[in-house]
Amino acid sequence: MKISIILGTRPEIIKMSPIIKECERRGLKYFILHSGQHYTYNMDKIFFEQLHLPDAKYNLDTGPGTHAEQTGKMLIMIETILKKETPDIVLVEGDTNTVLAGALAASKLHIKIGHVEAGLRSYDMSMPEEINRILTDHCSNILFAPTNKSKDILLEENISEDKIFVTGNTIVDVVYQNLKKATKNSDIFNDLGIERGEYFLLTLHREENVDDYKRLRKILYGMKLLSNEFEIPIIYPIHPRTKKMINRFGFHTNGINLIEPLDYIKFLQLESYASIILTDSGGVQEEACVLGIPCVTLRENTERPETLDVGSNILAGSDPERILECSKLMLNRDNKWENPFGDGNAGKRIIDLLNNLWCINNGN
Repeated sequence: MKISIILGTRPEIIKMSPIIKECERRGLKYFILHSGQHYTYNMDKIFFEQLHLPDAKYNLDTGPGTHAEQTGKMLIMIETILKKETPDIVLVEGDTNTVLAGALAASKLHIKIGHVEAGLRSYDMSMPEEINRILTDHCSNILFAPTNKSKDILLEENISEDKIFVTGNTIVDVVYQNLKKATKNSDIFNDLGIERGEYFLLTLHREENVDDYKRLRKILYGMKLLSNEFEIPIIYPIHPRTKKMINRFGFHTNGINLIEPLDYIKFLQLESYASIILTDSGGVQEEACVLGIPCVTLRENTERPETLDVGSNILAGSDPERILECSKLMLNRDNKWENPFGDGNAGKRIIDLLNNLWCINNGN
């Protein structure tokens, strides 16, 4: 069996890392194809280094563009590489333009597709990610659902049960593998002049939040209300997209301590000791849940409903007063919830399933 692992963004690198490590450990035949959707050192290369991953065999250096431009360029280049390499299966993870381009290219070439983190839904079709998730799930041959809830969603969409496997989420693997390293080092706290447990952590990057003048203005005002109410630092490793839009709109960021994007270990450190995490990221909602840190999601919906079910997360949207109210609520919440995303063996489970399916289909 020859596996093609297609990735292109920081979250994909992180969440694919347990699968890549398992391929390495077993000596499997595979290669990494990097679309270049994230294209700076801090958003890309450093994660390969920190997570001890081999370099990608192919890097397409796609870079920025509209959704159509980005997906179209990747589709053309990925198809060329898949024709050359002829893998037996392509693995994609999540909901980015890279995922959709990889799945479409493989589908047209009649190469099997495995979708890691299948079955997530926000039910908000204004999100480009939601379109990517749905299309990828429906052209995949093997769907690795992280939870029973995501499996049920796939079944409701009439995807055959024999294609769906509940594996847990690989983010748990990554957190468990790197948490000890993250908690030992205190450099980030010294560098920022903050104490453990005495700051809020903010992440903000989604198109529907940062490209919308009114929503971004309201969220930033919500951060100002939080800063005034609690008088503790709000640390924001600013995403390049958000930085661009704040500058374009001429917004002030009073009450927010803006820092450059962080490597994975430093970010995991900040997550681990935050009083609360405010985010519009799906992956950060999961990490907060796994780490036992209360999360306030700056969206009207989430494709991680498990976090709402266990009480680790609350939806605040973009209303400033609602952000303040939800933050107060979460600060007082007991963090003894049960992690719903698995036991930290999702990567191993996924490779076991691929091996078993390959043996069955090839008569071994």
